[in-house]
Amino acid sequence: MQTGSTMALPLDRTVLAPDGSEVRILLSVAGGSMAHFLLPAGQVSRAVRHRTVEEIWYVLSGAGEMWRSADGRNGEVVSLSAGTCLTIPVGVVFQFRCIGGQPLAAVAVTMPPWPGDDEAESVEGKWKPTV
Repeated sequence: MQTGSTMALPLDRTVLAPDGSEVRILLSVAGGSMAHFLLPAGQVSRAVRHRTVEEIWYVLSGAGEMWRSADGRNGEVVSLSAGTCLTIPVGVVFQFRCIGGQPLAAVAVTMPPWPGDDEAESVEGKWKPTV
């Protein structure tokens, strides 16, 4: 029986997310996976909708906003700052942007684990993406 896994945050990004943010992939288990996301200062992500996964985000640093919409048109904008925790249910359209001079950094848990490149569907967002 394995006792568990341990790792440090990678110094360099592992991949670019479908939304354009920098991703440092962390650990995963059968029920979920975790990653660190970074959106550079002043940047706006692309809007996406996840086909099969839901996420819980926890903002580590920086400031920004996230738009979430169940129907892809109407929706809500929430402020993001260190200590903010939010959920993104399956099928909800979302887009986020970094406001201010510091990058926006967050960790997110994806349940079930991230299945692959075709999970995120690009959609129309609230803001014009810059990444």
